[in-house]
Amino acid sequence: MSENLVTIFFERQRGFEKKPALIWQGNPVCTFGELPAMVGRYRAALRQLGVKRGDRVMVKTENSPAFVFTYLAILASGAMFVPLNAAYTAAEVQALVEDAEPVLIIHAAATALPADDGSIARMTLEPDGGGALSSLAATLAPDFSVEEMAATDLAAILFTSGTTGRPKGAMLMHQNLSSNVAALYETWQFSDADSILHALPLFHAHGLFVALHLGLYSAATVTMLPKFDPAAVIALLPASTVFMGVPTFYSRLLAHDGFTTATVASIRLFVSGSAPLLPSVFASFEQRTGHRILERYGMTETVMITSNPYAPEGRIPGTVGYPLPGVSLRVIGGEALGILPAGEIGDIEMKGPNLCAGYWRRPEATAEAFRADGYFATGDTGVQDAGGRLTITGRSKDLIISGGFNIYPAELEILFAEIAGVADVAIMGVPHPDFGEAVVAVVIADSPDFDPATVTQVAQERLARFKQPKAVHVLAEFPRNAMGKVLKSELRQRFAASFSKA
Repeated sequence: MSENLVTIFFERQRGFEKKPALIWQGNPVCTFGELPAMVGRYRAALRQLGVKRGDRVMVKTENSPAFVFTYLAILASGAMFVPLNAAYTAAEVQALVEDAEPVLIIHAAATALPADDGSIARMTLEPDGGGALSSLAATLAPDFSVEEMAATDLAAILFTSGTTGRPKGAMLMHQNLSSNVAALYETWQFSDADSILHALPLFHAHGLFVALHLGLYSAATVTMLPKFDPAAVIALLPASTVFMGVPTFYSRLLAHDGFTTATVASIRLFVSGSAPLLPSVFASFEQRTGHRILERYGMTETVMITSNPYAPEGRIPGTVGYPLPGVSLRVIGGEALGILPAGEIGDIEMKGPNLCAGYWRRPEATAEAFRADGYFATGDTGVQDAGGRLTITGRSKDLIISGGFNIYPAELEILFAEIAGVADVAIMGVPHPDFGEAVVAVVIADSPDFDPATVTQVAQERLARFKQPKAVHVLAEFPRNAMGKVLKSELRQRFAASFSKA
């Protein structure tokens, strides 16, 4: 049997032909029986545009059912799907085009793109699902063929954010995606009885390879929204069984008066990822709804790595659980970079069928990240308990070394988030003339009357002196990426001169 992910999806959807596959903003789009034909028309359109096996197709647009059909059609063609953040500038896109060398760019008409020199085919696909590509597909008979692919053939290239340099394209194979969705299906106890409410961006692994894939693999109906909107989510939750989001989603739902216990009566699972979930949000959510949010851990290069248990009592706030089936994980450190005992913080490494093939046209970056025994350096630091449960302590690059002491931002962020009046907090290190680096706390407050001295007082009471922030700043909001992660690089730059000597 072909290992093409589309073949796997279609085989698993047999017997559910009359069940709705996609619902768009409350309106049915197609059943699972109709889905192959919908994909087939876009497959025919891609064939007419010259897309063939091994080509790269770049997509820069917003959520829509047409996005889903296009994605599946690209995989069915044996080509590689290359999604781009819809917010990227023309200059950012140009660098990625030069790297990926796509044969076709599919884009919203109003999105930022480099000047068109005619060397790469372009087709529009609008946020509402319209555009030249959809119009072409509608005129064509479905091409039901799905290219036979091996497990190790490439399915997608996803570029990292590039916060530490030039973006790197993670090469994801068909087996990476199929093995990961199978592991999540088992771990999170999915079935065809589920209905997934989907408000995540499809250009990101969380929205595409987790939420959408679980719907397609489980024959579970996916109700899609263009983007997250608290009122729209609240209106659709009663018809859903699963909701996946980033921590910001949960904070905004809690801030909405319409979010009540009755709203979530049909939900069996709330999942959070892509950024750390504060224990205070976990606790507030449980108090409001009775649900304990399931937090998991993954990244572009690996899709999902670990998950808290499905049983609610096994979900511990501030932790990301245990390795998924088939995944191996270790925490290393010390001068010999050996495996550390339980309870010691070190660098997280993993391997498994979900690990990408490396970085597109970046052999030096691949060699740096992949170990001789097949393990991958995630760039995250963490600690495992005696049972193997993992807690993330931060990114390796976020480690603060002040006066020779190691300081892990997550420890401080969890502590300060419990302070009354603190809505969110970010901890970072900035240059210091005496200590090398100094701890700086940046706070989002609930009220303009918040006194930053409160943070200083708690730090003095609860933390060793070397961990205490040497400055506390209050901002109206954090700079964030599309998935809600705080852009600490921008904050560091903003406060880099805080302790410069005159």
